[in-house]
Amino acid sequence: MKNKNKGKLFWITGLSGSGKTTIAEKIKDKISKKYGQTLIISGDDLRKIFKYYKFSRNKRLQYALNYSKFCKYITDQNINVIISTVSLFHKVRKWNRSNIQNYLEIYIKADIAKIIKKKKKFFYKGNYKNVIGKNMKAEFPKKPDIIIENNFKRSLNALSKELMKKIKIKK
Repeated sequence: MKNKNKGKLFWITGLSGSGKTTIAEKIKDKISKKYGQTLIISGDDLRKIFKYYKFSRNKRLQYALNYSKFCKYITDQNINVIISTVSLFHKVRKWNRSNIQNYLEIYIKADIAKIIKKKKKFFYKGNYKNVIGKNMKAEFPKKPDIIIENNFKRSLNALSKELMKKIKIKK
């Protein structure tokens, strides 16, 4: 991470149900202690705040770019952000790398079939359209800074500890 006068952005991405938000919550205190004031946000939170209720590919991309710009605004004020968001678009991650100085891309890799089997996400069960990973193509990260594999055999506590070790190596 480059600039000490800017906050750090911990961009946690992956399929819905992969454990992103829970992992983000579990690392927040450690990130705050190590790097200073930290805000945690989820894509679900931002969708509710900004009333983002359309789910076409174009709308999802637009929302994800807005999340990036919002995070940049906060990190530019020397506040760290941990965001958990699906936002599986190459364009978004490219924008983040080009525009956010202290950007760390974390990919929670999980198999969609295991997510559907293990999780109770309503949109995976029903005949919903525009579900990324199910009937809408996900653009998975090609070169994330950190990959955490969630095969649902290890606890989210263990995955969070693994992530914190990898963050220390990357810094």
